Amino acid sequence: MEAKIGHYNWIDLTVTDAESIRDFYKEIIGYSHTDIEMSGYKDYCLNSPSDDKTIAGICHRKSANSNLPPVWLVYFNVNNLNSSIDKVIRLGGKLISEIISYGPSGKYVIIQDPAGTFCALYQN
Repeated sequence: MEAKIGHYNWIDLTVTDAESIRDFYKEIIGYSHTDIEMSGYKDYCLNSPSDDKTIAGICHRKSANSNLPPVWLVYFNVNNLNSSIDKVIRLGGKLISEIISYGPSGKYVIIQDPAGTFCALYQN
């Protein structure tokens, strides 16, 4: 499926105690989960109670996620990540992460906008 520029394609939450927060959302919403092996620990995908499709993630605040605030982070599709990064800086935003590779061709960066809110910009 082709990524639609401007749409979001993923959300996740990064916290210190990922297991407890995973179980919190499982209990109140009815999600199931799938373990994602990381380097020495597991993050989690949350799966919809209606069709078991993966719809969100719960991550540990470690490694590349160590400086992220505990917020639901939305990943927006962009056409050109480098161009978008230049515009973030020019328009008063901040880079929160370096460019992070994801899968065989994807990459993303986490930003903070001038209002102080966070999101990720993703290019496939």
